[in-house]
Amino acid sequence: MPDNSLTGVWDGTFIQSQVGMVTFLATLIESAGALGGNVTEPCTMPGCPMGTHNASITGHRSGSAVSFIKRYEPPGHGYDTVSYEGTVNADATEIDGRWKLPGTAASGTFLMVRSGKPAEAEVAKERKKEPVR
Repeated sequence: MPDNSLTGVWDGTFIQSQVGMVTFLATLIESAGALGGNVTEPCTMPGCPMGTHNASITGHRSGSAVSFIKRYEPPGHGYDTVSYEGTVNADATEIDGRWKLPGTAASGTFLMVRSGKPAEAEVAKERKKEPVR
């Protein structure tokens, strides 16, 4: 897997009017530019009988451009599909952009940060300091 692959676990947030910031956990799999994966996030709709929503992701990446559709499973309670378009940074550790509910004016921003990257980088840095035996 190339170093800049999006495959991995990502911690994310999106901003939704009337709700504010919502956190989510995403697992992405990238293969030849195709993206797949899943998302888990809390239900934020008033009266929602589910504590947590699950969704699948399908999309693609071309260079630094990333786009995907999130499909809630099962749909309902104000949740169905959401379109995401964003940009991945050069280190492939952050994706930021905008989300939109298809067919509506509802939209907002999102940010995804690769989970564990800072810890992995710190371990690598410490290993370089160790004496060679």
